[in-house]
Amino acid sequence: MSRFWSPVVHTLSPYVPGEQPKQDGIVKLNTNENPYPPSPRVLAAIAAAVERLRLYPDPRATRLREAIAAHCDVAPEQVFVGNGSDEVLAHTFQALLKHEPPLLFPDVTYSFYPVYCGLYGITHEEVPLDAAMRIDISDYRRPSSAILLCNPNAPTGIALQRDAIASLLAEQPDRLVVVDEAYVDFGAESAVPLVARHDNLLVIQTFSKSRSLAGLRVGFAIGQRPLIEALERVKDSFNSYPVDCLAIAGAAAAIEDDGWFRDTRARIIASRETLARDLRQLGFEVLPSLANFVFARHRSRSGADLAAALRQRGVLVRHFGKPRIENFLRITVGTEAECARLVEVLRDLI
Repeated sequence: MSRFWSPVVHTLSPYVPGEQPKQDGIVKLNTNENPYPPSPRVLAAIAAAVERLRLYPDPRATRLREAIAAHCDVAPEQVFVGNGSDEVLAHTFQALLKHEPPLLFPDVTYSFYPVYCGLYGITHEEVPLDAAMRIDISDYRRPSSAILLCNPNAPTGIALQRDAIASLLAEQPDRLVVVDEAYVDFGAESAVPLVARHDNLLVIQTFSKSRSLAGLRVGFAIGQRPLIEALERVKDSFNSYPVDCLAIAGAAAAIEDDGWFRDTRARIIASRETLARDLRQLGFEVLPSLANFVFARHRSRSGADLAAALRQRGVLVRHFGKPRIENFLRITVGTEAECARLVEVLRDLI
């Protein structure tokens, strides 16, 4: 604490990211990273872009926006890119979600959302998930300025179908609906096709998960032009060059190598189903995930105790000591060998 702090700093409860261990030999299943390397085309593109490091990057990231637009069947003017989807979300909170009525999002969801609300002074209400840990869109028929949904939701992994998002948009045409699709590529339906006919929809995605680029920090948003313009105005008032030239080159190459993406995604989905089956055989309740992680709790062991015991055995998973989910573990889907090691250790512990 310092007497020079701005008043807002005293009230902040910062987001706590998952542990990044320094030692070798750890089975790291705690931060939802892709267990497979990025496309070889990414490495080649980054290497070719090194000679441009003495220059500022394209402030509009034109090459990357065009690649995203082609992949998602939208216009480049409907795409905004940023330094990871967290930055895209931060600009979204500031540019589009700061209004007098409250912002609505689930009570169990990505824990950065309330942090952004505290940083930007945004009033919000948390809408409880139902007893099955699912989002019920009928619960969002209440006064609000906007609705924010992570789909598939994190940390549950449960996804809404596109039809449910479409119904929400149609029911509430005067409220912005932001859909955070960080994990959508692992089996859920994207809301991007709804953008063309709904001016109240903004969809946010990331290259961190399905494209194996968590270390490169690239995220993007898709929406109709007025929403994208708002994000650009905030970005250009904060940092004109948030996406560096290596990230632009690497991310464009990643989204253009569809074969590599489909192959690694299929391997993760197959491992997810095997892991869920093995955990159920060990007495876990496993929620139906369409993400690259599973959310599970054991019928007789506390989540905190299991997470600590796993860590002592060199296996990291994520535990959230919060109401309703304190006995759950969020377990990233790793390689087949990593998942097998997790199950082996759990079998010994249980």
